Amino acid sequence: MKRASIAKHGLALAVLTLGLLCMASALQAEDVVTLNISMKDQRFQPAELHAPAGKPITIIVKNLDPAPAEFESNMLRVEKVVTGGATITMRIRPLEPGRYRFFDDFHPETQGFLVIK
Repeated sequence: MKRASIAKHGLALAVLTLGLLCMASALQAEDVVTLNISMKDQRFQPAELHAPAGKPITIIVKNLDPAPAEFESNMLRVEKVVTGGATITMRIRPLEPGRYRFFDDFHPETQGFLVIK
């Protein structure tokens, strides 16, 4: 009988733990700020993105041109090629307030900013 009771309590504890982990993941997912930006004619649209400080950020980049582009930022520590007509997703760590520059490494004059407040 004792083994059955221990197994029953162990199963209940495992289910409770799994439930708490799922809730924590859901709460963290709600904290993520999602930003969308496109690249067209060697320009970022919009050229300036805004997000709150201290929140993880997901940036979705869509390249509307047929030629590839490279979304890069030394300040954000990201560098990713976006093939023509493709969409990429980047995850950015929570940031302190500031203005973070990004650019198309294939066309460095094409730049934008992520403003964190």
